[in-house]
Amino acid sequence: MQALVECVPNISEGNNQALIEKVASAVRAVEGVKLLGIEPDKDYNRSVVTFVGEPEAVLKAAIELTRSASALIDMRVHKGEHPRLGAVDVVPFVPISGVSMDDCVRLARRYGETVSTELKIPVYLYEAAAASPARRNLADIRKGEYEGLPQKLTDPHWKPDFGRPEFNERSGATVAGARTFLIAYNVNLNTPDSAIAHEIALRIRESGRVKKDSAGNTVKDSDGKSIKIPGTLRAVKAMGVFVERHNIAQVSINLVDFEVTGPHQAFDEVKRQARTLGAEATGSEIVGLSPLKALLQAGTHYAQQDKNKQRLSERELVALAVARLGLSQLEPFEPSKKIIEYQL
Repeated sequence: MQALVECVPNISEGNNQALIEKVASAVRAVEGVKLLGIEPDKDYNRSVVTFVGEPEAVLKAAIELTRSASALIDMRVHKGEHPRLGAVDVVPFVPISGVSMDDCVRLARRYGETVSTELKIPVYLYEAAAASPARRNLADIRKGEYEGLPQKLTDPHWKPDFGRPEFNERSGATVAGARTFLIAYNVNLNTPDSAIAHEIALRIRESGRVKKDSAGNTVKDSDGKSIKIPGTLRAVKAMGVFVERHNIAQVSINLVDFEVTGPHQAFDEVKRQARTLGAEATGSEIVGLSPLKALLQAGTHYAQQDKNKQRLSERELVALAVARLGLSQLEPFEPSKKIIEYQL
């Protein structure tokens, strides 16, 4: 079995196509790596870059991408809807075949050591590569974002895993790690009200939300700790955002384990919650690539609801999933470009 690793860096630029292409060219120039996709988002002002290859080649490509992006992106003037910590915000290594999670942890550590030494960018480690439980969650590391980074670096608790605790004004900091396949999945609402999207996100995400009393005050237990109401979906992170380009609100979701909660389960639950708030879920989008299995599971789920669609081919199941999830509402969903197995 060929040893294959996927890497999905997120860079903090979604508008300047010439710049994005220069960063992509740094990946294309590395022998043994296949660039699977680049997805810029103008509202989030970030791009998701996806490439795959043998471990050493992928590591080299991740470093070269970071070298290029850090030279081209100036965080001092960056604005965008999505939380971010630096020019190269996050660099996850994902085992595909013939490699273990521990192998990807080692890649993340080697990446952090090289980037911090050569580019003077502080690097934090997350998920399976995290040195402590407090740093497993990407959202915890990102808290305060780029603007809060100078203060964060003065806190010994937030000393970088690699590099000196010194603020790199141009590039910010980078978070690297190893994780299972994550699907970045956004559900569109028929309203521009991001408060509704945020409320839905609080209700569905696994971490839940803080319990409030009728006066809006936080309810605490006997030890003085805030009481949390668990979310309805496991292995899900979510937040509400406003997408100016389409004048809609979105529930922006990370499906951190699609076999626990897949796109169809997330979509159906957002739809259910939206209706209680007087809104409708009208469609969705997958940012980056998706495993074929996630779309087949969704297609099978919806086929089981229709007795006339019990014996569908693989392609028909994918088409049914795309239709029922509304994946082409904002941009055409092309399975040949969006499903990782079809790319390989």
